[in-house]
Amino acid sequence: MSNAAASKPRLSSLDQFRGYTVVGMVFVNFVGAYAAMPFLLKHHNTFCSYADTIMPQFFFAVGFAFRLTFGRRAATAGTWSAYGHVVRRFLGLALVAIVIEHLQPRAPNWAGLVAMGPWELFREPLTRSWFGSPLMHIAVTSLWITPVIRAGAGVRIAYMLASVVLQMALSHWFYFEWVYHRGVDGGPLGFLTWSIPTIVGTLACDAVSQPTGPRTGRVFAWAGLLMALGYLMSCLTTLYNVPADHPAAASQEQTAHDPVLPDGARWRDWSWDWAEPPFVAPPDHGQRKHNYWMMSQRAATPSYHTFAAGFALAVYGLFYLACDRWGWKLGLFRTFGSNALVAFIVHNLVGNAVEPFVPRDAPLWYVTAGFLVYFGIIYLIVRHLEKNNIYLKL
Repeated sequence: MSNAAASKPRLSSLDQFRGYTVVGMVFVNFVGAYAAMPFLLKHHNTFCSYADTIMPQFFFAVGFAFRLTFGRRAATAGTWSAYGHVVRRFLGLALVAIVIEHLQPRAPNWAGLVAMGPWELFREPLTRSWFGSPLMHIAVTSLWITPVIRAGAGVRIAYMLASVVLQMALSHWFYFEWVYHRGVDGGPLGFLTWSIPTIVGTLACDAVSQPTGPRTGRVFAWAGLLMALGYLMSCLTTLYNVPADHPAAASQEQTAHDPVLPDGARWRDWSWDWAEPPFVAPPDHGQRKHNYWMMSQRAATPSYHTFAAGFALAVYGLFYLACDRWGWKLGLFRTFGSNALVAFIVHNLVGNAVEPFVPRDAPLWYVTAGFLVYFGIIYLIVRHLEKNNIYLKL
């Protein structure tokens, strides 16, 4: 990053964008569990809903801030000091993810624990539980892109594409079947495609930190291109449509037998068709087999991440115009954005206290009241810390 970019003041747009993302996380993580809420506010495994756009925005913000602050630290403290700082920081974040994750007892007694052996003891936490936390995914993904954080745009894009190709190869070999049925948010190899929104965030940092002035036109152009590319990739999911005259196929396993690389028969029988756009639910498995090309947060598919990265870039572009160009700010976003780690930790604790009083089939008015209580408690805690200048950062 150039020295000119490194010397720029703090971007209000990044803080506001991060605050919006934290508020969105708090919102969808509560309301998504209730039957009365619209399907777009719930997480899905076969298409991209509004709820599914939130987590990639964290990675976008992390990549943006990583690129920005690394350049500043390298300029003042030296390159190797900067690398040491970020490695310690992200390892610390991974440790926080492990500590706050609630695990069920691994064995009923000492004899059972000894009988499990080291691999069986740690297998489930390593492959699922610890990677059920966005903090773990952020930590691992950030460490993954650290070698190219100072590189030019071309190198970072090539690194991102290579990561996607590697994930695709591993998915074809064995990984898609495993992660789609037993993983969470891409599982332990999810960092390969979570690098898409993260590296796009670093590119956005470059775009608004140019010595000659921000290139907001390019921000929106690339946002549209990425969203269109993600959607076009998802159109390959129509290869897995089940013909109406094949009822036996509809009753078989939900996941296709060739989910990553379609076999020759699919290509021969396929005529190009447009898939459902994002935010529109696809047909069920009786009409289409689950596959690698659908937008799936659980499987961390490239179509999902590419679209979500473009969506995050577009949302950030709007915040840049509103905040850094026109001076608009919202205190709520400032409060949550400046203490995002605290908000993440607290929102789980408050949820554990409030959710037992809100049944899953509660009517909309009761769910809304429960959310307002839940959100109000979180806000009071985070706002109190802000008033006292207490911030938790790694």
